[in-house]
Amino acid sequence: MHIGILGSGLMGSKLGTVLARAGHDVVFSYSRSEKKLGRLAKEAGGRARAGTPDEAVADADAVLLAVHWSRVDDVLAQAGSLSRKTVITCSLPMTRNDSRMVLGLTTSGAETLAARLRNAQVVSAFSTAPSEVLFSVFVQRKRKTRPDLVFCGNQKGAKRTGAKLIRDVGFNPVDLGELSAARYIEPFSLLLAEIAYSGSAGPQLAYRFESLS
Repeated sequence: MHIGILGSGLMGSKLGTVLARAGHDVVFSYSRSEKKLGRLAKEAGGRARAGTPDEAVADADAVLLAVHWSRVDDVLAQAGSLSRKTVITCSLPMTRNDSRMVLGLTTSGAETLAARLRNAQVVSAFSTAPSEVLFSVFVQRKRKTRPDLVFCGNQKGAKRTGAKLIRDVGFNPVDLGELSAARYIEPFSLLLAEIAYSGSAGPQLAYRFESLS
């Protein structure tokens, strides 16, 4: 699968690296440093490469949006048309200083993105996984019991793509239904971040749901 990475910070760089090592063609883009993009592509191995946002999107089967909310407008302007693309977003709708969410209760960042990209197919995924745990989950992906990862979206085909990438990273995909479920995923992401970065366990954190019936 061809995957374009829009945003090469902690989440974008690590997810892109894991997906490249899982056998996908990955294009890293949108960083202040072209050298960083080249380094990421080299370290990811396989057929990973560096490019511009429009190059990352051009032949992509899936596009991962992994930028701060304050940068969404800029990266989308550089990416060009996302018509008929599967766009997987882990970007949370936060203020510039990350002190609070700017959307919630009646909508979500994912839904706002979908309303803007009317011809794209938006899936909300990966925001509930600290970047620090991604490599460990990938290394242990052959274990019988995997950590869960929630996702949602409105289009079945896009959700199948999202579920495959979730499995390729090493998680068990948990489908929460339509994109409106992102209203619950995004605050849940903040809860996990609070546990990961303010608690004593540290950011090597994943979760799994168990049925006790």
